[in-house]
Amino acid sequence: MTALAGLRPENFLWSVEDRVATVRLNRPERKNPLTFESYAELRDTFRALAFATDVDVVVLASNGGNFCSGGDVHDIIGPLVGRDMKGLLAFTRMTGDLVKAMLHCGRPIITAVDGICVGAGAILAMASDLRLATPAAKCAFLFTRVGLAGCDMGACAMLPRIIGQGRAAELLYTGRVMTAEEGAAWGFWNALHPADRLEDEAARLARSLADGPVFAHGITKTQLNQEWDMGLDQAIEAEAQAQALCMQTKDFERAYRAFVAKTKPVFKGD
Repeated sequence: MTALAGLRPENFLWSVEDRVATVRLNRPERKNPLTFESYAELRDTFRALAFATDVDVVVLASNGGNFCSGGDVHDIIGPLVGRDMKGLLAFTRMTGDLVKAMLHCGRPIITAVDGICVGAGAILAMASDLRLATPAAKCAFLFTRVGLAGCDMGACAMLPRIIGQGRAAELLYTGRVMTAEEGAAWGFWNALHPADRLEDEAARLARSLADGPVFAHGITKTQLNQEWDMGLDQAIEAEAQAQALCMQTKDFERAYRAFVAKTKPVFKGD
């Protein structure tokens, strides 16, 4: 177990307040593209979050009116053209490892998107647990526009589960922009907020989760991910075991005692 509040990453901004970590890509002049280094450092940070003692929720926020413009054309796409198959596979596995780290970090992840959210940026939003956006948010899985398949970083598995097979197929084949209104209607965005309220709403949601039974939230995240591959009987049994585990926590007892006393429970995550 480790404390992460003092983390000083080199390739993105990081802050922790009241057990909520906020992450911002920090190249606003270029709409916050990802680089080889930021991919790897984000992957390592989300891996470390699984053992963090001082972070219960993560917010991926925008910076300078945009979220992320995907992989940097000059710093990533250009060098990839010259790599052999071994080098290319090392890169694509590394980017996939970032999504795996997000899925397995044990903390709810909230993405707050303003402006551009495309390519790998759209994947970061997709891999989050909850997604907020402004009406100006433009999300696109634009891999076909650079001659690649839509199956990037788990998109063909995850996006259909969020918005449906037909809608996902259209976005992944065409690479077109999904408007904020479409994203909200399709269930990709949990809510739309004006730009001047977006981060406050994300912080409010994050705070409500951090004030909740955070051990149980981790179980919920685990089950949401693991039950993709389960039959119904297996899922029901897995949830029975998971819920019995949660019933052993002190938070479960606190909730009961608060109910009896007609007060609001104060959860402590144990």
